[in-house]
Amino acid sequence: MNAEIDLKKHIRSIPDFPKPGIMFRDITPLLAEPTAFRHVIDRFADHFRKADVTAVVTAEARGFIFAAPLALELGARFIPVRKPGKLPFDTNAFHYELEYGSDTLEIHSDALTADDRVVLVDDLLATGGTIQACIQLAERSHAEVVGCAFVIELDFLKGRDKFGDYDVYSLIHYSDEN
Repeated sequence: MNAEIDLKKHIRSIPDFPKPGIMFRDITPLLAEPTAFRHVIDRFADHFRKADVTAVVTAEARGFIFAAPLALELGARFIPVRKPGKLPFDTNAFHYELEYGSDTLEIHSDALTADDRVVLVDDLLATGGTIQACIQLAERSHAEVVGCAFVIELDFLKGRDKFGDYDVYSLIHYSDEN
């Protein structure tokens, strides 16, 4: 692994986006710096390398950016989870409630099996609803979820609390909204 990099220096904070009172954590500067981007993938891979991961699962869209190279690094399959109507084959769906409404995610019905060991990846852990939905989809396929990886975790939203005993690995932590 490369020397330690302060990844937080590559995150741009944008106040009041997408609405007043929200501090948006922009990953695009990190993606524009190959050394930092590679460091994220290396750290994720090092953390999960001994877990015998067979599939890396993520919901669209920013999670795809990190999950695909991680899958390659681990020699695992990349499994996309998408909004309804975006996957071309038979799907399994999971409907879940959000703070203001509901959402649905889908996975190909043949994407995972009971033999799979899965890591779920996303760019950011806020309240945890999206990855919790992905966990439900994986477990409905009888796959074993070995952990979850996030580039950024907003600790003050306590999304980690939804994951019980799962291995939750986050690289950058923000303890408050600023």
